[in-house]
Order: sequence, then structure tokens, then C-alpha cells
Amino acid sequence: MDRRTFLQAVTGAAGGAWFLAACGSDSKSSGNTSAASSGTAATGGGTQKIVLVKNAWTASALDAEIAKQLIEKQLGNPVEITAIDENTMYDGLSSGKLDACLEVWPSGLSPDEMKYYDNKSVVDIGKLGAVGRIGWYTPSYVLEQYPSLKTWEGLKDPEIAKAFASAETGSKGRFLGTDPSYSQADEAIITNLELPFQVVYSGSEAATVAAVDGAVAAKKPILLYWWTPTAATAKYDLVSIELPAYTPECWADPAKVACAYPEDVLLKAASAKLQAKDPKVWAFLSKFTLTNDQQLSLLPAVEIDKRDAAEVAAEWITANETVWKAWL
Repeated sequence: MDRRTFLQAVTGAAGGAWFLAACGSDSKSSGNTSAASSGTAATGGGTQKIVLVKNAWTASALDAEIAKQLIEKQLGNPVEITAIDENTMYDGLSSGKLDACLEVWPSGLSPDEMKYYDNKSVVDIGKLGAVGRIGWYTPSYVLEQYPSLKTWEGLKDPEIAKAFASAETGSKGRFLGTDPSYSQADEAIITNLELPFQVVYSGSEAATVAAVDGAVAAKKPILLYWWTPTAATAKYDLVSIELPAYTPECWADPAKVACAYPEDVLLKAASAKLQAKDPKVWAFLSKFTLTNDQQLSLLPAVEIDKRDAAEVAAEWITANETVWKAWL
């Protein structure tokens, strides 16, 4: 999938907000996991297989695993988790081959993807409960070394930029991007703010984290595209560099973007065919929510401790019966 370097306005259920699709993780969750442990008997009756989407970041894997285990145990349906790119899942959702994606960062939707919502073959089934924030991040010790970097103006200094340089960038500073398939506007921001930096894509969230880990260990300057909620933000004490304030007008022309990323109110999407296929699953997924705090309670176990997402999800289910019972 080609990298999209622009964002789209989202209307309708997203309330006209602007967002950026992003995030990534190479953490994999098993498609064959044990059912949720609970003394409550399954309400049962479901027979059709439900197929949930897992995008390439940790929170998406955890969302899918929690939903999978609860659907199998409480509703009786077999559930399959399919790993698929966030930009290529819409044909499957539209056709009904995929049933739902539980974490959509809507502003990264292209016009080609929005058409599925417009023709109602894919349906917004409500907010997930978490709010994402994408931006430019650096470890706190870098701001101690270069206090002027608390805002973007400090990045205009060619001498400071050289401190971030790499073999690929020469005298320019390196701005570390992530998986090239994610929607990222950093090239446009750097160009339009006339900053002496060059974007270099790591290839994945795991590669980005490895680069941050190495830089932090050596106390070297690093500037990167990152987002919250993630466990790495706290682990590496990453702080956001203040960019010019976001406005819808700033993002109206993708080539002229020169301001901060907006907040992203995460949504859930389902195939319009799911409601007829299984009303109980539709209702359950519509009520399914995970807040920032709930995600942050789960993410370190997978992102830092490298535990399996299915195992972490099962433990969360056991400890949070009062939370998920409301979804049923």
C-alpha cells in the first residue's frame, strides 16, 4: 500500500473532527486463544463465525482479542482475527468477509475509503472511548540539552539540526518516521515550516522503538513521529514538541500542512451486513469501549514485557467483569 501523506476531513458521525490514522506495532496476537475466563455462563446461541480486524499496532490487537474472547465465551460465536492493513480493510468490511474493526483513526481516511461510509456498506458503530494524539516527540533529556526545542522554532537552527543528522540525511537532521503505510504529514510540515530536517522511515513501530531505545541508552538526540496512548511514551519519557496550533484550514490542502496534528477520537467500524448476520454481536460491539487509561493498563505488558496480546486480554477480562458485563 502506498504511503498517504495527507489527511482528510471527516464528517457525519465523527462530528466534523479531523484526525490522523497512525500507530503501529509488530506485536502479534494469536488467532486461536482460550475463551475468556469467567464464572458467568455464555448467553450462547451464536453459530456464524465472526471475523474481527487487527491492524498493525498493539492497541488494535488488544481490542480484537478482548472482543474475540468475550464473543466466544458469552455469545457462543467462533471468532477469527484477521491481520490486515488499515488502508485495505474496507473492501472486506463492505462485502461482509470482515465483520468489524474496533479502532479506526478516522482522519487518515482517503476519499476512496470514505465512499464505503457514504454508501452505507460500512457503518460507524460508535466511539471506542480512547482519544489519540499524534505529534513530534523527543526524549526529555534532549530538551535539557537544547531548551529552544520546546517549540518548533528551535528546529530551524541548522547547528541544532546537525545534532540529529544521520548517514542518510547528511547535514540535515533526521526526523524518524514509522511504517511508511501509515498516514503521515511530516514531510509537508517540514517543508512548509522550512526546517532543515529530512524524514527517514523506520519501517515499523518495532523498528522505531528500537531506534529510540538505542538513542536513549546513548543519550543521543532523536526526533520522531509518535502518538499516545502507547507504553513507550512513559518508558522513554517522550515529550511533545509544540508545533503551530492545529486548525482545519491548515489541513485543507495536504501539500500546505504547516501545523500540529489534531486529536483523534477513535471510532469503531462494522460491515453493514453484521447487524442481520448476528444482532447480538452487533449490539455487543456497539457497546464495546476501552478508554485511554484502560488501554494504557494493557499496553506495557505487550509493548514492553513482550507478552502475547491474547494472554494479556484474558487477564484483563478476568479482572474486569463489571466493565464488560455492561457491553452484554
